[in-house]
Amino acid sequence: LLHLMGLLDPPAAGRVLLDGERIDDLPAARRDRLRNTAIGMVFQAYHLLPELDALENVLAPLLVRHGPLEWLRIRRTARDRARELLDRFGLGGRLRHKHRPLSGGEMQRVAIARALVGRPRVLLADEPTGNLDEATGGGILDALCELNRADGLSIVLVTHDAAIAGRAARIVRLAAGRVEDARTAPCRLAG
Repeated sequence: LLHLMGLLDPPAAGRVLLDGERIDDLPAARRDRLRNTAIGMVFQAYHLLPELDALENVLAPLLVRHGPLEWLRIRRTARDRARELLDRFGLGGRLRHKHRPLSGGEMQRVAIARALVGRPRVLLADEPTGNLDEATGGGILDALCELNRADGLSIVLVTHDAAIAGRAARIVRLAAGRVEDARTAPCRLAG
């Protein structure tokens, strides 16, 4: 489902809409641009680039989005945003670490920051706290709820954890290939 929503796979039937407009049938270059600007993605595998440090990995989507001259103009703001996200996720002291010395939980937090650095409208997240301890995972979920509330970030989060699902504004289940509404409630912060 996340691959369909993220325009990585075409639907066998039906359509994918964003803000009421069909996006699954766009030309490849426009789908790529939409993924880079409007859709943040967090996978179970981190997909960090091993030759880049944590800060550079977070900045990668913005390097792709902007040409060299535009990058020179926005690089300070982009770096500030990336540092802010890494600080928010407890990685302020790990900015220059490559992925090898980072723990699985740290790599996942870098991947989450990378998905958010470009201020997407939609975040698609596949078990984003699965590799994190309960306290760190709770902090990440708190941050995501705050981004939902403050910035209007729409979040589609896949989880098998009932406690995590219980924090969601809306819960849907996939059953026999169909989406079923399970519950609607406000996004709740921990504590």
